[in-house]
Amino acid sequence: MRILISADMEGATGVTWTADVVPGTEQWQRFRRLFTGDVNACVTGLIAGGATEVVVNEAHSSQRNLLLEDLHPSARLLTGRHKPLSMMQGVQDDVAGVVFLGYHTGAGTPGVLAHTYLENSITGVWLDGVPASEGHLNAALAAEYGVPVLLVTGDDLTCVDAAGYVPSAELVAVKNCVSRYAALCLPPAVTAETTTAAARTAMASAGPVRPRLSPHRIEVEFDAGHLADAAAIVPTVEHLGVRRVGFDAESMTEAMKAFKVVTHIAAGAIEGIYG
Repeated sequence: MRILISADMEGATGVTWTADVVPGTEQWQRFRRLFTGDVNACVTGLIAGGATEVVVNEAHSSQRNLLLEDLHPSARLLTGRHKPLSMMQGVQDDVAGVVFLGYHTGAGTPGVLAHTYLENSITGVWLDGVPASEGHLNAALAAEYGVPVLLVTGDDLTCVDAAGYVPSAELVAVKNCVSRYAALCLPPAVTAETTTAAARTAMASAGPVRPRLSPHRIEVEFDAGHLADAAAIVPTVEHLGVRRVGFDAESMTEAMKAFKVVTHIAAGAIEGIYG
């Protein structure tokens, strides 16, 4: 039974500020180890619960953060960028469940390092009229492939968010949000034990479910009008306001591919400190 872990870093044990997750910094080197520890704790629980194969898809920034040399021997690592389904690459490969590990809340909401794809230029994302975090978007994509979300880890507000879009999933809060750059953190020994136990329990829900195939609409609000102008160059993307765009897609897979294009074009239009 193959399980996918989509591993982001902002919601990992101890992470609270920019340097913790920016490749190349001294803090990043430190938190790579803690991030890998979170993944290993999850893999341990999944295997104990009956998983026969675990694929870990790196989902943060450069997508080259986890330490392969320290990875659990029962896991395989999907590392590197430009994957067609990005954070969810592998969900299409006959998996029995997915874990959202190290996730965070969405742009415009409270939470440690809260954002949606772009760190500070998107102020809100809506899926079919509902405010959506990365987890919410990715859960809709998993549902299209008939893959249940088994477990979500992150800060306490990420768990609250996840309870809304995957109420049946196990939830593990590795820290409690104090501000966007501060949290009351549990030590790795504690979060590892909790994550392992939750992952083992979550395996009871593994197995294919009926795929949910339907059209979707995504709307994106930026912090500056020129980013919306840039995104609206994409065919099918329409201006909804000075800083807001929207588009429709026949499936969640197509919606997420279009969302990836929109965010990449907007990122390319950011100009220095003025954004």
